[in-house]
Amino acid sequence: MSRPDLSVIIPAFNEAKRIECCIREVMSALGALDRPWELIVVDDGSADATVALARAAAGSDTRVRIVEAPHLGKGGAVRHGMLAATGHLRLMTDADLATPLSALPQFLRADADIVIGSREGTGAVRIDEPWRRHAIGRLFNWIVKATVLRGIEDTQCGFKLFRAVAADALFPHQRIDGFGFDVEILFLARRAGYAVVSVPVTWSYRSDSKVDAVSGVAGFLDVMRVRWNAWRGAYDGLSAKVPMSAPGAREVS
Repeated sequence: MSRPDLSVIIPAFNEAKRIECCIREVMSALGALDRPWELIVVDDGSADATVALARAAAGSDTRVRIVEAPHLGKGGAVRHGMLAATGHLRLMTDADLATPLSALPQFLRADADIVIGSREGTGAVRIDEPWRRHAIGRLFNWIVKATVLRGIEDTQCGFKLFRAVAADALFPHQRIDGFGFDVEILFLARRAGYAVVSVPVTWSYRSDSKVDAVSGVAGFLDVMRVRWNAWRGAYDGLSAKVPMSAPGAREVS
């Protein structure tokens, strides 16, 4: 099979209740695109039937791969998927599809190395989100902007698109496997000089979301780890982006 234009990565941990519906919906949306694609479901060491149900939903379609990984956390699962992907463009999206795949065409049109969904600002819509959850999210974002990453109003939306050159450069340097990995990857992207743009999305709150007070505290600690890692030189091996006009540079999207 020739190299796909688009890879979609779905991290999954104990998603037996919805993984079949998720895979079928994603496959249907990708099938409507006029470009070759692959779908990579990364099982994050689930203790339920996630893997078996994912394989059943994929059937014999060789464009769908189920990657079994040890339980590390969402960040670890996304890293496995991004580095296993072969597409020129690589989209990460959550198994609950809180941001619908109907947002994808707008992301594909964006001219940037990394395109991130934003639930803040003009054009963004949040559906059924409890005010406490929103308040905690805004506090977390304030901490992120005050400590490591200014100018981005929503780092945590689970809908992000990477050009292959950016994914291949950034994810090997990822050190955080938990929910704070988004902040780390965007911090690394800015440090290396990759262009990041935000696109407003419609996002629906899911009552069975795995984001809770515990993960919020862990996310805060992860933000502090990003600052600590930068201070101690853990990211010093990250190379700056090669300008597209430089000898040997090439566009991959």
